[in-house]
This record gives sequence, structure tokens and C-alpha cells, in this order.
Amino acid sequence: MAYVFCHLLNDNSGSPRVLREVIKALRGEEGRSILFVGSRGQGALDHVGVDVRQYWYKRSRYRSLTLVNFLVSQLLLCIELGRAGIPKGSTIYVNTLLPFGAAIWARLNGHRVVYHVHESSLSPALLGRFLTWVAQACSDLVIYVSEDNRRRVPIETVKSVVVPNPVLGSIADAAAKLPFRERRSGSFRVLMLASPRDYKGVPEFFALAQKLSSETDIEFDILFNAEWPELNIYLKKLEFRSNVNVYSRSEKPENFYARANLVLNLTRVDLCVETFGLTLVEAMSFGIPVVAPPVGGPADLIADGQEGFLVDSRDIASLERKIRLLKDDPELMLQMSVNARRRASEFSLESFYTRLREALASIEFAKA
Repeated sequence: MAYVFCHLLNDNSGSPRVLREVIKALRGEEGRSILFVGSRGQGALDHVGVDVRQYWYKRSRYRSLTLVNFLVSQLLLCIELGRAGIPKGSTIYVNTLLPFGAAIWARLNGHRVVYHVHESSLSPALLGRFLTWVAQACSDLVIYVSEDNRRRVPIETVKSVVVPNPVLGSIADAAAKLPFRERRSGSFRVLMLASPRDYKGVPEFFALAQKLSSETDIEFDILFNAEWPELNIYLKKLEFRSNVNVYSRSEKPENFYARANLVLNLTRVDLCVETFGLTLVEAMSFGIPVVAPPVGGPADLIADGQEGFLVDSRDIASLERKIRLLKDDPELMLQMSVNARRRASEFSLESFYTRLREALASIEFAKA
């Protein structure tokens, strides 16, 4: 059976990285696999070992133009799928709710449709409702990344399963080889991985660094999922401090985890809800305590006070207290490190592959 994978934006965020592992798990199945991806940028889907077809898509600094480009891209995706000679009985694997053109084309042409949902919401709300309606009308199976994800984006009348995201490849390997040690680099390093978007808590990260700028033994590292041309525009509105180190997109985030003492996720809960929190699990696989939002997927991953702390990122004073507490209490850090690594061990690639194949087998058997 052939698998046809469809995704919109190729970058180094969680959803394309997880899709890369899905492709690795399924590309050895009998049949021909193809990946359709709607961007030409560098990212996790650059080298996946299957035939890659690109369809046009371009983001704009203007939201209205981005929406128009998105709708056009889905028409072009349908055209490219029609030209590809995809055999009957193939499974069209739609990664995120966005590539809805693939689902409509697949349903009209008698193919199975699997959705892998990573979002908690989409804006504008009308677009989110439309994309959810398409998924409900077209899919045979919906895969969610967490129970919270399934509660927030219910797609009724369709079989659904939860397959938690795994700790991925080189990160898992590096984590297994590196025991946690406090202040490995000499300073207490606070790391955040984020897109250059306010709702990801970037302004709060810089405000927190400012609050702690008098602590000469604390350094803040922020690794952006973006290249410098985009970053230079975004960072103009933020006030830099000497204790903040800014990095552009990296293909080896494990190098940043390897020297971190604490990892933050400061997503604004009033603007966005994290469905899973892949960077948190990756950090915990290194034995790094974490601070994360008290709602959404992170609240399912982390027990407050065990693997880290659950704190609303708008509460800068509370975040400051937690960092000072961990910096000054090595015994607490060590215990949280042990707890974090234990929790992360539940999200192995082997478990992910097994759950994924079992979910797909259930619809293949039903359609046989």
C-alpha cells in the first residue's frame, strides 16, 4: 500500500519533525511513498528518503495575503496530486489540519484519509471551523498528539486515537549518553526554543532576563525556529540584555539542551494553548527540569513540583522565584532531573512506531 504524505510548511517546528518520523516508520511498507510539501525553505522534511513533490505556497507579512496564498496553495496541491498517478487504495496522510486540499482530493478519488492533528486552535475562527469540517467529512482516522488535543479539537463521528509525540532520533541518542550535571557550562543556563512570535512568550522571556540581569551567574539562551533575516525584523522591538544569547534555526537542538540547566515554555495561555510540548519532553530526556504553561498538553506531561513547575508566563514574578529557587537548590534540581528523565522515557520512538502502526492497521483492516 502506498502512503502519500501532505504537509504545508517545511521548518523545524514540532509537526514536520514528527512527520519525518512517521515517514521513517511507514516508508518501508509495500508500495510507493510520496511527500507533498508546500514550501521551499530548509527544515525537517528536507531529507526523508521518499519522493518529494513541492507545491507553491508563500507566507506574507500580511495575514490577509497569507490566507489568500494558503487557499491558492490547496488548489495547486489538488492539481499536483491528480498529476502524480497515485494508485487506488493509497492512504493520504494529512499532517496538521492545514493541507485540506489533499483530504478533499482523496475523498473524491476513493482513497483512505488519515489526519494527524497537532493544533489546539486556528485563527481566524471561521477558518478553523472550516478545516475541522473538512476533516470530519473526509477522514477515516484522526491521530491526536495528546488527550488535551482531542478535547480541544473534537472531530465527531470519526475514529480517533492518541499517539503522543516521541523524543526524536539524534536528540534521544545524545540524551542517553549525557548524564545531567548542574552548571555544566559554568553558568546556570536558562533555555527556550520558540518561533519569533509574541504569543510564544518571547517578550516575557526578555522581561524575565531583565529581571534577573543582576545575577551574573545566570544566562539566557533563546533558540529561534527562524533564519536571521526574519529574526532581525522581529527583534527590533525587543530590548537586548547582556545576559541573553540569541540563536537562529539549528539542525542540532541537542547541542543547546546539552548545556542547559532549565528549559522554559512561555506560551501565552490567553493567546495559544500548546497541544503537546515536544521541546519539553526533549529537555526532560536530558534530565533538565522544565517550566511550562499550566494548561494544555504540558499540564498532562508535567506534575507541578516533580519534573518542573507549571506557571502562567504572564506571572513574571513567579517565574523569577522559580528560577532563583532552582539555581540555589542543587538537591531539588537533581531530584527534578531524575523525575524528568523518568517521565521522558515514556515517549520513546519504539512506542510511537508501535502505536502508529496499530492505529493505521485498524482502518486498513476495516476497509479490506
